[in-house]
Amino acid sequence: MEWGNLVIDIGGDRPARLRGTGQPLVEILAAGEGRDHVSRRFSETSIGRRMRVTGTTATGDELRIDQCDERTGLTASIVLQRTGRAVQARTVVTNDGSGPVLLLGVTSLVAGLATAADDLDLLTGDSEWLGEGRWTRRPLRDVVPDLNLRMHGQDGRGCHTVTSTGTWSTGARLPTAALIDRTTGDAWYWQIEHNGPWRFEVGERRDGIYVALLGPTDIDHQWQQSLAPGESFTTVPVAMADSVESLTAYRRKLVSAKPDARIVFNDYMNTLMGDPTTEKLRPLIDAAADIGAEIFCVDAGWYDNDTYWWDSVGEWQPSQTRFPRGIEEVIARIRDRGMVPGLWLEPEVIGVRSPMADKLPDGAFLQQGGVRVAEHGRYHLDLRHPAAVAHLDEVVDRLVEQLGAGYFKLDYNIDPGSVPGLLDHNRAHLAWLDRLRERHPELILENCASGAMRADYALLSRMHLQSTSDQQDFRLYPPIAVAAPLSILPEQAASWAYPQPDMTDEEIAYAMCTGLLGRLYLSGRLDAMSPDQRELVREGVRAYHGIRNVLAEATPVWPLGLPRWDDGWLALGLRAGDTTYLGVWRRSHADRSLLLPIAGDLEPLYPRHLPAWGNVRNEHGTVLTADAPHSARIFTIHQP
Repeated sequence: MEWGNLVIDIGGDRPARLRGTGQPLVEILAAGEGRDHVSRRFSETSIGRRMRVTGTTATGDELRIDQCDERTGLTASIVLQRTGRAVQARTVVTNDGSGPVLLLGVTSLVAGLATAADDLDLLTGDSEWLGEGRWTRRPLRDVVPDLNLRMHGQDGRGCHTVTSTGTWSTGARLPTAALIDRTTGDAWYWQIEHNGPWRFEVGERRDGIYVALLGPTDIDHQWQQSLAPGESFTTVPVAMADSVESLTAYRRKLVSAKPDARIVFNDYMNTLMGDPTTEKLRPLIDAAADIGAEIFCVDAGWYDNDTYWWDSVGEWQPSQTRFPRGIEEVIARIRDRGMVPGLWLEPEVIGVRSPMADKLPDGAFLQQGGVRVAEHGRYHLDLRHPAAVAHLDEVVDRLVEQLGAGYFKLDYNIDPGSVPGLLDHNRAHLAWLDRLRERHPELILENCASGAMRADYALLSRMHLQSTSDQQDFRLYPPIAVAAPLSILPEQAASWAYPQPDMTDEEIAYAMCTGLLGRLYLSGRLDAMSPDQRELVREGVRAYHGIRNVLAEATPVWPLGLPRWDDGWLALGLRAGDTTYLGVWRRSHADRSLLLPIAGDLEPLYPRHLPAWGNVRNEHGTVLTADAPHSARIFTIHQP
């Protein structure tokens, strides 16, 4: 059957599969039912091979394919939702048999690709604290060797597997990746939309390559799910698209949060660093308002009377020592200066010294072997428990309704690991966010987890913006900001711009450019800057005003390719119609000149009052020349 840009074979005595390959769309591992061909991969599972189609239902942009395994009584319904040239998938497994079944792994989608592995490149992303979004493109044959499977008459046993454990879903590896045909340019991009453990694998069969996308599994995360007769289990959603443009458009349809492009000033990064007081905040609030900020977020430390607040979080009552006349005075000043007041909050943790650690029952915390999970001085709430949910609801409602907070930076600085019940907790967390947004629809929510350690589209579909890093070195931040739009929507990607009074003008512009091609996210000691320095920051804010409404329609492009961590020159373009906004960064170890392979005249957008870069057109593109050791520019390009 043809459905959109997919052709799915559903006939014959075989499971449902994409045209041209024998790989089933669904693979299931269960206790007592392993694989028909021994391996450690999610291909050739016994249940997957025995599945037979019992019916299909197409309604608008949704297709449901029902299958059944007669031996176990398991039914598997794969639900495909089409958005342009992207497809979201999930699988619902139901036990229609007479006895219990213990699931050990269920794919959300397996796509067999009838294409030659020798022509494919694999694009994957590594990530870590302070070094997010480091992409690598390499030949697929580097990780999936040619074993001449046809000669052996058997499918392979190995695969290239990428996994994430615990709740930092993007803390080590990114759930976005792609296979790209280097000859034709055809591509298959995918993402796993889960705020917990996940797995994807790429392997080879005799009939081609396959990609399997999953949430937690027994082999990787000690996940198991018992299904009694009549019970069902639904996998985490995943998506596949044929290009960056299609994946970007799909993400925009996925995000349910009301679009918001207001400029945020946060007092933390290289500024107050978790030590806010009324005295310190007052001049920052005024300076932020003067340069054009529209949201002012008071970051960590506002709730603690001591100088060390890390392991005392959880009650979320404003400090009396930091704010002698109450934090209400600070909130009022933010509002009086025309900005939305925001607060930092780490809702899912309770510090070991917090009063809440003894007020909540043990069942309100994630546990391992009957013992509360403790990481870096914090316990982790279990949002399946009503006491944990009631506590967080009270906190949020009080801060919104009594203090008037209109913005929350929702941080998350520990990872409990793959503890029992984690998938249900992850889903309870999403349900809590959904209810929060229903109660407070005007609330603006930032997703943060030590920067971008949990930047997945289970959460980002519910959030307005995503912190892209905790990187404090303005010289190291550009590769993070340039790479971010491959995994995060440009209008959600909040890269810090933290200009400082001890910077040169070129360095201030460099730091500002890092934040301009995304959700502008400011910090820095603006109150200590000279009038000329503040005007350079204000100029950047004005430039952002001119492009921010276009960002939500733009597609990212990389004229120099995706950045490597140590690249001397970096470039990110955001293309909307016939206009491209292009950011270019020159780092201190780079040559003075760069050949930029792009057509069209480069019109300076920011900064306009610093010396212009050399700009010479030739038949190959434009040669840019910059003299400062750290220098950056934003250009506008109108295509002919």
